[in-house]
Amino acid sequence: MHEMSICEGILMTLEDQAKQHDFKTIRRVRLEIGRFAGVDPKALHFAWEVVMRGSPAEGSALEIIDLPGQAACFDCGEAVEIEERFAPCPLCGGGRLSPMGGDEMRIKDLEVL
Repeated sequence: MHEMSICEGILMTLEDQAKQHDFKTIRRVRLEIGRFAGVDPKALHFAWEVVMRGSPAEGSALEIIDLPGQAACFDCGEAVEIEERFAPCPLCGGGRLSPMGGDEMRIKDLEVL
């Protein structure tokens, strides 16, 4: 389950930010996760509860913002949203797409005390 290591990496960032900005408690964390990032939201929520124990983020709410997959279509020249990595263009049905987004993952914001 790589979601555990993802949470451990996020925890290191959260602890660094707590020291840098002098806050003690994190109440909410919002993550932006692309549809093609290969992250299982249920597994991430489970790992979150385990990894955050004893940290400034213990008991914090984790909100996941789902970012759509995006691609450039070489057939019609449009930028499109796609549901699956190898899906055809939803506008023209073409199969020559270049991924432009959907694999990112970042901390959007925090609610702290």
